[in-house]
Amino acid sequence: MAATMTKTALVRQLAEKLELTNKQGAAFLDLLAETAIKETKKNGVFVIPGLGRLVKAERKARMGRNPQTGEQIKIKAKTVVKFRVAKSAKDAIAPPKK
Repeated sequence: MAATMTKTALVRQLAEKLELTNKQGAAFLDLLAETAIKETKKNGVFVIPGLGRLVKAERKARMGRNPQTGEQIKIKAKTVVKFRVAKSAKDAIAPPKK
C-alpha cells in the first residue's frame, strides 16, 4: 500500500504549483478547512467544485444490536457529516466500465 500524502507534502506541492511560500500554502489549506466547517454548520452543505460536497445529515433514532452480547440497544438520533464525491472526480479516479 502506498503512503498517503501528508499535510506537509500537500502544502509543498500547492506552494510549488501556485508559486507561493509554504506558509501561504498552509494558510490557504487552513482557510479552506475553516470555511468548509463554518458553511456546512450554517447551511448544511459546502461544495468544492470538481471534488465533491460536505453535507450535514440527521440520523434518526433506531434499534441496534450489541455485537458482543446480541442484546438489542436503542441508538440515539444524531447529526453526521457525509462527503459526496463529484461525478467528475469519481469518473477520473475509477472510470466506469463499458
